[in-house]
Amino acid sequence: MARILNDQPLSLAAVPAIPDWLAQLVSQLLQKDPSERPQTAAEVLTRLDQAERAAVAQAEPKSTTLRPNSSSRRARWLAAAVVGALGLAALTWYLVVRGARKPELTVAPARPSIPVRPSIAVLPFADMSPQKDQEYFVDGIAEEILNSLAQIESLHVAGRTSSFSFRGKSDDARTIGRKLNVTNLLEGSVRKEGTHVRITAQLVNAADGFHIWSQTYDRELTGVFAAQDEIARAVVDSLRLRLVPARRRHEPAPAAHNEYLLGNQFFYRQNYQDYVRAKAAYERSVKLDPDYAEAWAALAKASYFVADGAESVVAISKGFDEAMSYAEKSLALDPDLADGYRARGFLRGAIGTDWEGSRADLVRALKLNPSAAEAHRLYARLLGCLGRLPEAVEEARKATEIDPLSALAWSMLGGFFTSSGQFEAARAALEKSLHILPEQINAPANLGDLYLLQKKPAEALEAAERSTSEVIKLSLKAAALHDLGRTAEAQRVLDELIARHGHEGAFQIAEAYAWFGQADKAFKWLDRAYVQRDAGLRGLKLSKMLHGLRSDPRYRALLAKLNLPPD
Repeated sequence: MARILNDQPLSLAAVPAIPDWLAQLVSQLLQKDPSERPQTAAEVLTRLDQAERAAVAQAEPKSTTLRPNSSSRRARWLAAAVVGALGLAALTWYLVVRGARKPELTVAPARPSIPVRPSIAVLPFADMSPQKDQEYFVDGIAEEILNSLAQIESLHVAGRTSSFSFRGKSDDARTIGRKLNVTNLLEGSVRKEGTHVRITAQLVNAADGFHIWSQTYDRELTGVFAAQDEIARAVVDSLRLRLVPARRRHEPAPAAHNEYLLGNQFFYRQNYQDYVRAKAAYERSVKLDPDYAEAWAALAKASYFVADGAESVVAISKGFDEAMSYAEKSLALDPDLADGYRARGFLRGAIGTDWEGSRADLVRALKLNPSAAEAHRLYARLLGCLGRLPEAVEEARKATEIDPLSALAWSMLGGFFTSSGQFEAARAALEKSLHILPEQINAPANLGDLYLLQKKPAEALEAAERSTSEVIKLSLKAAALHDLGRTAEAQRVLDELIARHGHEGAFQIAEAYAWFGQADKAFKWLDRAYVQRDAGLRGLKLSKMLHGLRSDPRYRALLAKLNLPPD
């Protein structure tokens, strides 16, 4: 047992009958560090399938029918035997070494997270421009390639947030592949000088770091879009997938595209001031090229978030209406644009009560681009608003599988777990979100709700302090102080919230009053939220802080006004 735990096993590489790839796989399965081993059986099977296809391709290059030869069959059965033996050894070790230990509580995923279909992550490309000032442009190229690949149903594509989180990090290919649940990586660099662009791209096997394909493209700015399509096609060809027919798309003016990419850089920072900057950049983009559908869709979303933080009901209402008109403009220009359907589907649910229209748009967006984590998140939010929590959890889980390093995706999943009473699973998901991004709005809010429901007001107070949103921080703080018996202090905090944020925090004020048990004041602020078109009101059925109001006829009347189904 001591040798099993401490000594390195002998390599199978010297055995003539065993292929190199199988010897390498067995060596990885026997690594002492669990993080260095394949994490699931699905990952092992994926490696076996890749090796089998490679063997067939080498033996029968002209054949159109994949038939495993005897060598690959022997290797597969040998590998299966090895995996089985290793599983038995692992069970023995667990029973002998761990048997006497107290088991630890873990939250296991409902299904394997390693995709069995071909998978890839598009990593952020390196900025090789002389001044190193083109990061937004370089990110735009990588993101366009990612979006093209994501439209292929037979290919699993890691989400942008997760893939781009490796910028500037030194993780090797195998570590990145394991963290993102993918078997292939696309990396590269961009050098932009004036109107000339050089793009270098290379496809890497995440299991061993070996290059599968690489190419350099020299283009003028007007030819960048063609180069992006060529790279996507080369990746697909290398992975032997069926490429969906490319739709004809509008190629924007270079200056308009530059402003669009700049807007994206601001938008993904997800704070109010950068939403304002993003909106201004998108406005410049559509002014330079009025036929740029993607820019109109982006402008719709940025306009919503800017309006949501406005200080008057008139400004909020005007901004929401403008946002919807921009989404409609996007789809008028390109009726097959997934971005346009995502934008309009989001807005129909966030600022209106057209739930069926929102559902239809988001389903269409998912059909056009099934690998878009954002579409799964938005659809999950819609299902949650309608009270369809099991389905919402499933969609939110898909978002975490596509974008496993997205703090927003894990926070949403944790919120749905809380609403459905799965408190331990909720805590695990929310802690993962905060581990990924310690400073944020959403996870601290959901964690505070969880602790309030668990009657842990001290922990809820601590969670409230972690939120970067003053509205959420003050609302949760008031509720936690109330549960701690510090009612006078709780009222002072709530009064502060009303004084500072009554124009955009009506829903959170109503939640606090409901938690205090003051139903009349809670409904007064819910009515105000309705007049102010407060987006938080769409989460009426999700809010556990409002649970005490559900037997009140005024609650059922409000559901009807919002076109939400009864509880």
